[in-house]
Amino acid sequence: MAKYPTDLVQLIAFFKKLPGVGTKTAERFAFQLFHWQDADLHVFSHLVSQFKIKITKCAECSCLTDQGICPFCQSTSRDKSQLCIIASPRDAYSIEETGAYRGLYHVLGALLSPMDGKTPEHLNLEQLKKRITDLQIKEIIIALDSTLEGDTTSLFLKEKIHQWGLPVSRLAFGLPIGSSLDFVDGGTLARALTGRQTF
Repeated sequence: MAKYPTDLVQLIAFFKKLPGVGTKTAERFAFQLFHWQDADLHVFSHLVSQFKIKITKCAECSCLTDQGICPFCQSTSRDKSQLCIIASPRDAYSIEETGAYRGLYHVLGALLSPMDGKTPEHLNLEQLKKRITDLQIKEIIIALDSTLEGDTTSLFLKEKIHQWGLPVSRLAFGLPIGSSLDFVDGGTLARALTGRQTF
């Protein structure tokens, strides 16, 4: 059986690094690029090579931005007494699509997972506590995935935040056990937000 050219093999291998992409899908992606215009390929390659330089973490909440401070933190219309703790910047966009939340966000960037070496030090609790104090936050909403890592992190955060004397709520009914916010539809997520319960 003939082998693909080396560069094509490498391109397929990179596509396979994407979540949910197997060998056949990666091959389709790679071969599809042969049908693209040269100008599109140039723009695509430039975006890929530059996006981690141009798109950075917000200095306040760690959501994504290309302006230093993200639109959520810049907005004057958001409720600055509420803080929603999320695992990934992508979760903020999932929640925004529901239209059910108008507070601020705080991205942990990691979930507790001793098997993967993710310990409480990776949660950067000092930054979280500083934001809570500086912004005079009145309510904390924990919006982490309903997985073993998400549940473990939520329980850990609940204990810490209770020590700081603040009420904590967590997304409520409608979220299947083991689910990720990435795959929850907007209606279900909106109900989970509005039906959040004291945690």
